[in-house]
Amino acid sequence: MELFKTVNVDWMGKAKYFVTLSLLLLAAGWFSILRHGLYYGIDFRGGTLVYVRFSGPPPIDQIRKGLQQAGLANSSIQGISDINASSQNDVVIGLEQKGSGDESLDAGKQAILDVLHKTFGTDTSGKLDFNSITPSALADYLTQKDPLVLGPAAADRYSQLAKALTTARDSDHGGILTSFDQLKSVPGVTQPLLNSLASGFTLGNFAIRNVEIVGPKVGAQLRKQAIFATLYALAGMLVYIAFRFEWVYGAAAVIAVFHDVLITLGFFSLFHYEISLTVIAALLTLVGYSMNDTIVIFDRVRENLRLMRREPLPVIVNKSINQTLSRTILTSGLTFLTVLVLYLLGGEVLRAFSFAMVVGVVVGTYSSFGIAAPIVVVWNKFRGQGVAIRAGSAAR
Repeated sequence: MELFKTVNVDWMGKAKYFVTLSLLLLAAGWFSILRHGLYYGIDFRGGTLVYVRFSGPPPIDQIRKGLQQAGLANSSIQGISDINASSQNDVVIGLEQKGSGDESLDAGKQAILDVLHKTFGTDTSGKLDFNSITPSALADYLTQKDPLVLGPAAADRYSQLAKALTTARDSDHGGILTSFDQLKSVPGVTQPLLNSLASGFTLGNFAIRNVEIVGPKVGAQLRKQAIFATLYALAGMLVYIAFRFEWVYGAAAVIAVFHDVLITLGFFSLFHYEISLTVIAALLTLVGYSMNDTIVIFDRVRENLRLMRREPLPVIVNKSINQTLSRTILTSGLTFLTVLVLYLLGGEVLRAFSFAMVVGVVVGTYSSFGIAAPIVVVWNKFRGQGVAIRAGSAAR
């Protein structure tokens, strides 16, 4: 499918505008990085992330004040704004810690729980919080109380019932109950059972949804490996393109891709998005995507070198870009729409990943013809070649 058949845009004449745009984006992004730094996720900085769900809009200011009073001023609080209604009241509380393993996980989780109980006055005296109870603990309670009067066969039956109750709580009500009557629809639930739950449990206005932990040493290693992975990918592509075309083509493509990564990182700092392992995966995806787009243009340049041997290289490059413009718009446009939908509707977990893809697709598309191609033209002009590189050399 070809959208444009008679395109005649002087891309090389407009290269200065693309270079100026790139310089402005790089300056803005890296000014933010130098001033505020990059916001590393728990994967890289090490520590504990606790996902908390509230029964109503989370009072972030109260949470922050409670953490400060407990000596956890360095903790981070981030609200989650998904289109999923059950996730609208979620917050992620991060604690940087030096320890690792189960002890550190339990300590971080308990520290946040203590702050939440103290801040919101949760009644924990003599009663357990049903919104935080585990199926095994609930089964033990029901077996002991035996509200259904099952006798010796109580253990297995209450174990199944406890699993059904916690599943209904988490799946049907988002992990937060405001009334025990919400469990009436669970098979096997009777009024005596609900009365027993009401007498033995309280319904807190928050619940711990998940806990993640990464030790600081592991985080530092992951950060180092992520940098090496990106550099290795760029080096491998440089060698391939240098062998397939000429070394100047490989250098131009790698510079353009490196430019894409730097601008994307700058946007992450400007918009305060955390860099995690999924973001590194997005960056590596962009390296391949942008490189593929650049190779398509360079391959058309190589074909036109055989057909337009006496034409200046800028003319050949312009014609090559115009000939591949339909393909570029179709592939990049559809990819952009896909990742944009992912960014808008994919939820908080995929927010940073999809943001990297949105920025990277846009920047990677224009860098192929606005950065990589002009570098080849400028280099050949610097070498004093008024006409394009010999066709035999470029097409080997």
